[in-house]
Amino acid sequence: MLRAGMVASSPTELRRALDADEIVPYFQPLVELRTGRLKGFEALARWRHPVHGSISPDIFIPLAEESGLIGLLSQTLLRRVFSVAATVPGDLSISFNLSALQFHDRALPEQIYSAAQQAEFSLKRLILEITESALIDNIDQANSIAQELKALDIRLALDDFGTGYSSLRHLQALPFDEIKIDASFVRAMSNTRESRKIVAAVVGLGHSLGLTTVAEGIETKPQADTLLWLACDLGQGWLYGPPVPASDLPSFLSTEPIAPSSDLSTGSSDSVIPPHLEALPAQRLLQLQAIYDAAPVGLCFLDANMRYVSINKHLAEMNGVPIADHLGKYVPEVLPKFFPVIEPYLRRALAGETFRDLELTSPRLNSDGHFITLLLSYEPIRDEASEIIGVSVAAIDITSRKVSEEALRESESLMRAIFDAVPMGILISDASSGHIMMSNPRAETILRRPIAAGMDIEVYRQFNIFDADGRNLKAEEYPTVRAIQTGEITTPEDILYRRGDGTKAWVRATAAPFRGKDGKIAGVILAIQDIDEARQEKQILLNLISTLEQRLRVPS
Repeated sequence: MLRAGMVASSPTELRRALDADEIVPYFQPLVELRTGRLKGFEALARWRHPVHGSISPDIFIPLAEESGLIGLLSQTLLRRVFSVAATVPGDLSISFNLSALQFHDRALPEQIYSAAQQAEFSLKRLILEITESALIDNIDQANSIAQELKALDIRLALDDFGTGYSSLRHLQALPFDEIKIDASFVRAMSNTRESRKIVAAVVGLGHSLGLTTVAEGIETKPQADTLLWLACDLGQGWLYGPPVPASDLPSFLSTEPIAPSSDLSTGSSDSVIPPHLEALPAQRLLQLQAIYDAAPVGLCFLDANMRYVSINKHLAEMNGVPIADHLGKYVPEVLPKFFPVIEPYLRRALAGETFRDLELTSPRLNSDGHFITLLLSYEPIRDEASEIIGVSVAAIDITSRKVSEEALRESESLMRAIFDAVPMGILISDASSGHIMMSNPRAETILRRPIAAGMDIEVYRQFNIFDADGRNLKAEEYPTVRAIQTGEITTPEDILYRRGDGTKAWVRATAAPFRGKDGKIAGVILAIQDIDEARQEKQILLNLISTLEQRLRVPS
């Protein structure tokens, strides 16, 4: 009886398998480590032989490359992958592996585009995984093809990073979006410190280059915990699910999201890496996150591409977006309406300018229906070489204060309108200093002198003031002083005083105290009416009566 490997060594048998649709895609989930959310699937080739069962891709992929069938194999698989993807939610990505030979085929971009068009699949969802061996021969040609793929909105991932000979050169030369950490490093993390350092270095390198980091071969919770603490972005492996055929995708998609492995704020009690282990940039970032979470203001750090690296719950609440939906995303994605307002300041901060106490209003409404007003600070952050690597953002929600200030302005405006409409003169003074806080134009007309805030309310104190009986009043007898001393409204009384222009006039004055929040008298309102003309008319009438009475008493 032939073994499966012997069967697969025949190009004829491989072509027969392709014609019979025996080589099909299986799908393995890609999970966001921080949240446990499903982010996409990697499509993997599987040969389901009718007699010998499953045949490993390690056997038939090299055969396809040697026999010239790799192009046909990939095109067949891609069409099926794109077709299956139509049943998968549109926010999930699909990753697909390219062989070394395919990445040297100039027709590759057009072939992928054509297959996607036929299946009505958006290439924005596609991630092509390329191994380093595919890039060694001709880096210039590889870059040309990579640029064509990028022009189709396809993302590129460098697969099995660290296992080749020139990884850093490839990262520098080609427009990658992701780095995939080889499963061999992931499996060794729990046992060797060196492997942890390698993985931490790859994750840190990915962050510094603005690339998404993906760990392969996650099989245990301690491995997932380690990767989470090292701030790796995505993970795949049997812990999250094995590769499954397309027929199993509906049931997989209906399952609950996988819970994150541990609490990033404090770490779990059984975490494989205690907080003090490995003084790495990613570890310091997690320590900083704990400080962020305890801060009473909104805080975040944006990298040089305006991507959220860290954020605390206060700022996430101000933005109205969960913390997990900020991390790794760009500001325009998270705040599409507010970004045009803050973009100029962010760009200037990335150019080295510092902004403090910048008051900006967000288009988002709070629970009370008011537009959120933030007091923002932007501080450029530099590395040891003084190169700007990002911006530190601090935000304070001052919406309540702004609403109160606006209400106060409206209240003062209303009060001013009322004052100006009152037919009598009004002066409001502070109880402790006696200085004027507010007055209306009618008071100036009556007193015939300008009145400004801060003046002594007894503007006529420098002149002789007499009561109706002609007695000169003492300072403690002024209506305002008596109102403060007694805490009661004074009885209206007629007072003769010398005005600002030197003339004498009668006014009718009434003083009323008012109290502050503490119940103590805060000030006094003085109302004055110009009764000089009325007093003169009354005096004329009295004089006329007196004259008539005298004449009536004289005998004719």
